[in-house]
Amino acid sequence: MFINSRFFNRSELIGFIVLAAVLFVILPLSLDVFRLNLVAKYLTYAFVAIGLVLCWGYGGILSLGQGVFFGLGGYCMAMFLKLEASSVENTKIQSTPGIPDFMDWNQITSLPLFWQPFHSLTFTILAIILVPGVFALIIGTAMFKRRVGGTYFAIITQAVAAILTILIVGQQGYTGGINGMTDLRTLKGWDIRPDHAKVILYFVEVVLLFACIGIAQFIRLTKLGRILVAMREQEDRVRFSGYSVANFKIFAFCMAAIFAAIGGAMFALNVGFMSPSFVGIVPSIEMVIYTAVGGRMSIFGAVWGSILVNFAKTSLSESFPQLWLFGLGALFIAVVLAFPNGLSGIWADYVQPRIDRFMRPRKPKSGAWTDDSVADGAPAE
Repeated sequence: MFINSRFFNRSELIGFIVLAAVLFVILPLSLDVFRLNLVAKYLTYAFVAIGLVLCWGYGGILSLGQGVFFGLGGYCMAMFLKLEASSVENTKIQSTPGIPDFMDWNQITSLPLFWQPFHSLTFTILAIILVPGVFALIIGTAMFKRRVGGTYFAIITQAVAAILTILIVGQQGYTGGINGMTDLRTLKGWDIRPDHAKVILYFVEVVLLFACIGIAQFIRLTKLGRILVAMREQEDRVRFSGYSVANFKIFAFCMAAIFAAIGGAMFALNVGFMSPSFVGIVPSIEMVIYTAVGGRMSIFGAVWGSILVNFAKTSLSESFPQLWLFGLGALFIAVVLAFPNGLSGIWADYVQPRIDRFMRPRKPKSGAWTDDSVADGAPAE
């Protein structure tokens, strides 16, 4: 449906096909389940990176608090999974059976009211979209209506990430505290821990990722996308043209929040736990690095950036556990200084022109005879 000349140009179509081939065919056939589950974990951050392309790359809104929305989506899913794992039968050794174990440890004797709706999977799916979306709407309205942007907005989003982390850790009896929500087992009775379940969840996640790519590409090609770019370059001129800059910024910020929340929900499903360590300032900055390395103006580049940087992070942390953070920071600095458009910029500037020259049909030399060189009016044999 999305693969046509109006939706993708030739370079983007090649990128779409290559990414689909890698994620749907090459990686599942070449990796064992453990490594494939690692890739699934990497792809959860690709949802955040796609949202940042819309928000930061096209809208010029740098958010350093996307971990907030990633965490909100993850915790919504984790609450449903934790309730399912905390049935009376599974928790009969607790003082109060039928509630999550961390609540029992903190001497809470009944399930809190705001936990009750998460018994429903339908409500949980809606909450994954609406909770971060409404939260982003509140923050965006409060900031953008007052024309708060740039560095000030980035700092405020960092502060929100820090506040939410402190809140989650402090409310241990309701959120699991610093340990988070662990021992997530089943989804509507389906065990998510075996290898075959990990493979199924991987393909579900890839399908959702391509759906988000399609939505982001659609937004980019509409008038809304063009206004976002114009707003990034000349905000005052867009405002003087009669457009509500604040509303466009709010929309881009909310879409980025929803994409991040979907990634967080898939993270909880694939990894089997959720903790405040994925909500704070450091993970939020890392998410920006993924987008910057891949290319903040490229949807496909953001996906590749998330995969490659996380792969490098895993490799460095396994080999040099004390140095991988320095390596990650050096990578970000090198990309920003040498290739400000990231991997997608390298592709567009150096690789794509060579491919175009190779694929361009050669014109016959002037005066050379060809099969089509039939004189006007002469019969063709």
